[in-house]
Amino acid sequence: MGIIAWLIIGGLAGWIAGHIMRGGGFGLLGNIGVGVVGAVIGGFIFKQILGMGTGGFLGSLFSAVVGALILLWIISKVKKR
Repeated sequence: MGIIAWLIIGGLAGWIAGHIMRGGGFGLLGNIGVGVVGAVIGGFIFKQILGMGTGGFLGSLFSAVVGALILLWIISKVKKR
């Protein structure tokens, strides 16, 4: 996947996850960062643990959102300490 697609999916995934977890986004760069890291986490979970691949734009977006939600949940637990 090209770098532009990674940035678009990352931005969308971060924005969606931000709205689900805390009611708002993180700004453009924050959304992209959360989404790209979330895409790595989600891709790992879907491929290695569940044995499934994510195909196409919507599959990649879904796995990135799932990964971003997991990332934000972990960050919220760490911040509470």
